[in-house]
Amino acid sequence: MTYCCGILVRDGLVMIADTRTNAGLDNVSTFRKLNVFGVPGKRIMALASSGNLSLSQSVVSTLSEGTENPETKEIETLLNAPTMFQAAQRIGQAIRRVHKLEGAALEAADVTFDVSFLFAGQIMGEKMRLYMVYGAGNFIECTVDTPYLQIGEHKYGKPVLDRAINYGVDLYDALKIGLISMDSTMRSNLGVGMPIDILVARRDTCEAELSYRIEPGEPYFHDLRERWSAALRAAHMNIPRPPYGAAGR
Repeated sequence: MTYCCGILVRDGLVMIADTRTNAGLDNVSTFRKLNVFGVPGKRIMALASSGNLSLSQSVVSTLSEGTENPETKEIETLLNAPTMFQAAQRIGQAIRRVHKLEGAALEAADVTFDVSFLFAGQIMGEKMRLYMVYGAGNFIECTVDTPYLQIGEHKYGKPVLDRAINYGVDLYDALKIGLISMDSTMRSNLGVGMPIDILVARRDTCEAELSYRIEPGEPYFHDLRERWSAALRAAHMNIPRPPYGAAGR
């Protein structure tokens, strides 16, 4: 499994992705799922993947090498997309291209075409954007009302984001909340695990302010996990017991 989340707040963007991949209980590996493309000061784009590793790698390679536009003969990549919207369209086209090449063989082997992406970033002069791209190549964009998107094993981390994230949250508070969301997922699903890749990009800089990998045993993340567990225990102890049955007498 996988867990990736993207958070887009007033000050900028946070992207977080785990690195664990499973091909059975005895075949667990580490692969980067968060790829960053850009030209410092001009554009920054982050692409996080979920699903079949071979398919997501094929899509990323297709985007990196580019495909020829049949009308203009231009080699189209993420780095020369004129807008973020058109870059998201190119991701969808790359997914459909990989499906066309691999879909029949996967179906014959009874393997589901399972892949999805979070795509976010900014081209200078444009607004910062965050998209979720589905396996069919279509996509949605996050909004101010719900300024985050998730892919993979999202259900365990979603309640944290629902309660704590809003568009006005400080950028590094958004990172902290995202890491708590990741920890909650890791606690409940062994298919999601470290190391964790993170990216922070401040709005209108078109550069990565922070690009970092959290390794097992990293002091801050270990402390965050312990503090969050202690805070939850303290919170439930401070809430009165239900006034029902014997407890309410």
